[in-house]
Amino acid sequence: MPDLVAHGLLAGLDEIAGTGRDHRAGGYSRHLWQGAELELRAWFTERAERMGLDVETDRNGNTWAWWGTPGPDAVVVGSHLDSVPGGGAYDGPLGVVSALDAVAGLQAAGFVPTRPCAVLVFAEEEGSRFGVACLGSRLLSGAIDADTARSLTDRTGITLAEAAATAGLNPAHLGRDQQALDRIGIFLELHVEQGRGLIDLGEPLAVASSILAHGRWRLSFTGQGNHAGATLMTDRRDPMVAAAHAIVSVQEAALASPGSRATVGRIEAVPGGTNVIPSAVHAWLDARAETDAQARAVVADITARVQAPHAGCSATVVEESWTSTVTFDPGLAARLALALGGIPALPTGAGHDAGVLASALPTAMLFVRNPTGISHSPEEFATLADCLAGVEALDTLLRELL
Repeated sequence: MPDLVAHGLLAGLDEIAGTGRDHRAGGYSRHLWQGAELELRAWFTERAERMGLDVETDRNGNTWAWWGTPGPDAVVVGSHLDSVPGGGAYDGPLGVVSALDAVAGLQAAGFVPTRPCAVLVFAEEEGSRFGVACLGSRLLSGAIDADTARSLTDRTGITLAEAAATAGLNPAHLGRDQQALDRIGIFLELHVEQGRGLIDLGEPLAVASSILAHGRWRLSFTGQGNHAGATLMTDRRDPMVAAAHAIVSVQEAALASPGSRATVGRIEAVPGGTNVIPSAVHAWLDARAETDAQARAVVADITARVQAPHAGCSATVVEESWTSTVTFDPGLAARLALALGGIPALPTGAGHDAGVLASALPTAMLFVRNPTGISHSPEEFATLADCLAGVEALDTLLRELL
């Protein structure tokens, strides 16, 4: 990462560059209410309070920093600070740091807003601890049932309710927060682009037009646990073999549906011994497509392939989350693009908190070019010049909206 402290703007990225480094996976691992993520919450609070902002955590674990008195019709800008395992430095934190810098710049210029303003950090955007992406915004907006959310478990068996209580929240209060929603007039999220759209356009910035339909499913394969050395190959019911066959079929199904994307990025064997034939294997599917119907169709195809008998094992497919195709408010997107000199609009295959909130209130997104085109990886990147262009764009947009 470049030394950003010397540039004043975006110094926050340098301040948190050592937090949550994952030397095994590479990149960063910053997960909800665990060490690195808690350090980032403390950093955000300290930075915001230094700016004179009033910081509060809502009942779902999202953190707000208010410039002035909280109230209705607020312009709220922000992103998230958590990461996928081994993620990049820019996914989430760039939006938070840029929002703080834009507000600080307006303060320094003596700008006086005519409506409330807040910087908002969402909890568990990546879903890396409890398996549901954009969990903080889903809870806030009621897009996930509160009882379902409370029963979610992490890999160690800790429930969301238990983790929330440890973090100082009341688990009974998790869920749709109408009072908080009613305060938001517009939500704006800046994010590093997770793809090659801006590379191909030769542009540093774009507004978001839409988000692909996407969801997550758990694929479970059940066989017979046994001894790896004492069990003949012909006597086995090995769920790992069934899982391997299914994972190959996931790619085949997605390739047969142009524009679809399907990924198995996590797999767990039970009990997980090197010299043990597993009794069960669980794999997690991420599937996306341009329309709801196409995404559902490709998952139906995958389900049929997965549930076909193989290696003497049984298989189940359980949906864990679903987000329909999101179309951002076209009038708001056009207004923001015009304010920034007519920058292009881009669709994205990545889910975001702004997309979850889009069904409840006007939201918009601003993308910053990623010259590698790679995200959810240590290779994720954005140049200093493009990041600074993003901060300047937020400055312009906040002046337009406030």
